[in-house]
Amino acid sequence: MKPRLIAIDGPVAAGKSSVGFLLAQRLDYLFLDTGTMYRAFTWKAINSGIPLEDENKLSRLAGITKFDFVPNNKRGLSPLIDGHNASAKLTQPEVDENVAIVAKVAGVRRAMVAAQRMIAQQGGIIMAGRDIGTVVLPQAELKIFLTASVEQRALRRYKELSQKGGKINYESIIADLEKRDEADFTRSISPLKPASDAIIIDTEKLPLEQVVDKIYSLATKQ
Repeated sequence: MKPRLIAIDGPVAAGKSSVGFLLAQRLDYLFLDTGTMYRAFTWKAINSGIPLEDENKLSRLAGITKFDFVPNNKRGLSPLIDGHNASAKLTQPEVDENVAIVAKVAGVRRAMVAAQRMIAQQGGIIMAGRDIGTVVLPQAELKIFLTASVEQRALRRYKELSQKGGKINYESIIADLEKRDEADFTRSISPLKPASDAIIIDTEKLPLEQVVDKIYSLATKQ
């Protein structure tokens, strides 16, 4: 009996999205990277002209924002925000610079968690993020926590961004990941940590396919 819900947590660039997409294809599940929701909302907040340091206004905006999801051709779920597919906006520099600020707001997280739990009700979903196993889906039958050193994660991010043609500095990527790790691990609301029953997989020296194989075996009890 395969699990209805699989939670994948871990820090930035630990491989959650790549693993989640491939695993969803193998299991014939849908995959939701919850980080795309926070990015989509950050884009909306920026374009609404709300000061991002105003947590009350951000919370009110999140409370009236409608989140939906549409499948894409990779078994993934793309977030719709007020009926608008903001996928093309998610990697804009201003979104990248401010998503961590927006994501730590309690009212924003409450709205996101509610939307994530709604989509999870249908089952057959792999959900990745920072607090899926601990907060969003504590009832998930299989919980995975991916980890790797900041140097290895920075190298992966460097290669990924270089392939997209960007001018990237490896040291600046490390500094950015360290800053985001600090924010994720120490925030007062839903800090990043493994669930007590999560299976921790160190992806430091494992190829992507081998990580997927490990989780697939756990999901199918092979």
